[in-house]
Amino acid sequence: MELTLQERAAKIKVVVFDVDGVLTDGMLYFIPTGKKEDGSVAAVEVKGFSAHDGLGMGIGRIAGLRFGIITKRSSDTVAVRMRDLKVEFIHQGSQQKMEAIRSIMAEADVALDEICYVGDDIIDLPPMRAVGLAVATWNAREQVKAASHYVTPSAGGHGAGRDTIDLILDAKGVLLESMEEYLRQAGTAGDIGHGVQ
Repeated sequence: MELTLQERAAKIKVVVFDVDGVLTDGMLYFIPTGKKEDGSVAAVEVKGFSAHDGLGMGIGRIAGLRFGIITKRSSDTVAVRMRDLKVEFIHQGSQQKMEAIRSIMAEADVALDEICYVGDDIIDLPPMRAVGLAVATWNAREQVKAASHYVTPSAGGHGAGRDTIDLILDAKGVLLESMEEYLRQAGTAGDIGHGVQ
């Protein structure tokens, strides 16, 4: 029997995000920083992240959710932001995203139906087809939306992560109490790091 969206969301223990187009708006900015020894141009990659998503992860952790990312690209900017948000499972440079999903399953001791994956492009289809809750961002490719159980009302980089977390916590019946507990702990929860050190 097919599970409802609420039933799927209520089972989730780990939320895994793609990065570009999900936790960011998908735009990549490169700022030249000079020449390398080989004569090529060195550059810093810059991305923008939504503060709503970060706060949502803090609220989600209070409710017992765990978080991860799987991204094809490797970026120091992503490493800094994920450290800032205290994301537990970080897989950068992952061409085969199901390998990373299996690694997260083993490390977190969870089953596929206890994982939510949030994606926006076709590279995200293998994990989306396998996990318990597949979420597509509002700005996702149509093929990805078709494979999802839920499409966020917000675009990637503009609160799609928070939409997903709110959906899961609401399905578990703990959204409002988790928000209130977050507010009670504000300033002491240690949910957000300090980014660049």
